[in-house]
Amino acid sequence: MMQFNFFLKLLRDSFRDLLPIIIVILFFQLAIIQSVPEGWVGTAIGLGIVGVGLAIFLQGLEIGIFPVGEGLARDFAKSGWTTWILIFGFLIGFGTTIAEPALSVIADKAASISSGRIDATVLRFVVAGSVGFAILLGVFRIIKGHPIHYYIIAGYLIVVSITFFAPPEIIGLSYDLGGVTTSTVTVPLVAALGIGLASNIKGRNPVIDGFGLIAFASLTPMIFVQIYGIAVYNFVDAQNVANVLINPVVSVPTEVTVLSVITGLTSVIKDVFPILAIILFFQYGVLKQHIHNIKTVFLGFILVIVGLYAFILGLEMGLFSLGETMAYELTKSNSILMIYVFAFAIGFSTTMAEPALMAIAKKAKEISDGKINDFILRLFVALGVAIGIALGAFRIVDGGHIHYYIIVGYLVVIILTFIAPKYIIPIAYDSGGVTTSTVTVPLVAALGIGLASNIEGRSPLIDGFGLIAFASLFPMITVMLYGIIIEKIGIRSNSQIVKDELLKDGIEDVNNMDLSTVNIDGSKVRHSLTLQFSAVVIIIPEDKKLDAIAAAHKAGASGVTVLKADGIGLGEMENFYRTSFEANDALLLFLLPQHLVNEVIKSIIHTLHITTTGQGVAFAFPLSHMKGISLSKEAIFREKAYQVNINKEQPIKCAGDDLEDDFDTSYESESITK
Repeated sequence: MMQFNFFLKLLRDSFRDLLPIIIVILFFQLAIIQSVPEGWVGTAIGLGIVGVGLAIFLQGLEIGIFPVGEGLARDFAKSGWTTWILIFGFLIGFGTTIAEPALSVIADKAASISSGRIDATVLRFVVAGSVGFAILLGVFRIIKGHPIHYYIIAGYLIVVSITFFAPPEIIGLSYDLGGVTTSTVTVPLVAALGIGLASNIKGRNPVIDGFGLIAFASLTPMIFVQIYGIAVYNFVDAQNVANVLINPVVSVPTEVTVLSVITGLTSVIKDVFPILAIILFFQYGVLKQHIHNIKTVFLGFILVIVGLYAFILGLEMGLFSLGETMAYELTKSNSILMIYVFAFAIGFSTTMAEPALMAIAKKAKEISDGKINDFILRLFVALGVAIGIALGAFRIVDGGHIHYYIIVGYLVVIILTFIAPKYIIPIAYDSGGVTTSTVTVPLVAALGIGLASNIEGRSPLIDGFGLIAFASLFPMITVMLYGIIIEKIGIRSNSQIVKDELLKDGIEDVNNMDLSTVNIDGSKVRHSLTLQFSAVVIIIPEDKKLDAIAAAHKAGASGVTVLKADGIGLGEMENFYRTSFEANDALLLFLLPQHLVNEVIKSIIHTLHITTTGQGVAFAFPLSHMKGISLSKEAIFREKAYQVNINKEQPIKCAGDDLEDDFDTSYESESITK
């Protein structure tokens, strides 16, 4: 039932995220183009399927992809097998990229652009190898704890330097390849791997060190592809091949048949299979460990496959063709301003519905303890994509060289890297790689090629590419600005908010006897709070003293007062003057917040067997006028939460309800005879 309620929440959120796309389409189709599109019923049904598929996909991530990725990272971190971790990272990057359908399409177009110099298969291996190397390098950075911006800045400098030597036909292509290599399934798994490693390696911060792998996967293809382009254009002669032009041919809506459904599911399974095969090999062949909750995990993978296929099917049932038609209609119009507005709107709306971005944003919120709001993060990423695509459209209209824009963008990113808070930088870098995936790429590509085809003096082969590069660059800028804004306005994490709320009633009126005055660990200020304390007294044989203290410490006690004690048995009370008083017992006095009392007493009596075969006395009584005790913020938080819970759930007792002992002594079945 809980999973079903979670699915309903995801479903509601999915349709909320599709709303911007619907608004953009309706506005431009009815107000600007002023026509009702053909097959609008199929498009509406397709949008409904998109929403359901997106919810299924996200639920599959939560119960399948994320647990497996983080579990593998945890096991690798505990094993200390650095070499195997690096090999795993490379294979995940290579195996998932080589099967990426978008890469195959672009590789075929690249072969046409180069007059046969570039081999499509070789290009795919170059890109896949670069992504594998990127994940390997990113994992190495996490293990060593190096700051990510050193790697990214060095990578930017290499990209820009190579750009001046690369042939024009390859520059826009290489920039775009940096944005399409991170698939919808790869991104969540890679993110889980990075966060899992950073969470289980001592000295690493999952927020600062866990993100960044996707940024590497977006950066290295730009370097490798440009080097490959320089090589083939200098050492490989052009072949006598047909001159294949990229004409703006609008796709048609997909017809849903049994065969098309089987074919589509098979295609998605083929994309997911390399990931699953690599995971199973390393889990059972290298780590030799079973996957916990394997049935749930495989159900998660099935949901990912079904959800992703439904998502893609819904897009193909009319949204892609409708979006492409609108892009071509607008590029043929005389209103340049309206083209920029459409570019901005389509960039923003499609990014808000991007499943990979949703996955990253949810993880960012989770590990930042709510300091980063997932919905606001997505808004800033979508804003960056919108600005990038609009500026990219302006570049095509204006006819400027793409690398000048990219260089300036990289300079802004580098400057912001030294200004933005550390925790937002890796997330910002990753945001550039997750924004150009299933939804955005087809519509953005159609807009770029349509503009370059309808503007005199522009080449669809050279000028048509590059919009994806802009869509990958500007989110990094806007997300870092989001981090700066968070710090300026003082956004706090969930735990910080709770602790601050608990301490806001703290006063320095230490003379108020109705309040307990405590010293907050790490603070020089004393706070007077409405907290309840009790004294726990333990009287035990001297030789059991250390065992009792250890048991109390294990239960949460942070201090104890130890006194020597002597006692007189009942038989000696009649003539106690003749008794030899020898201190052979110890009295332990614990001053504890109320929420710890039960746990401390239970721990001691269980350890020393006081209620069965052991010797000793344990009791507690409430305290008033508590002054001067030291507590941590966490202890205050727990005591406050305990008091709230007790007040809300006070049981109604009747006579005879106290027949059972307050403490669970069922751990032993010994009978006591006297």
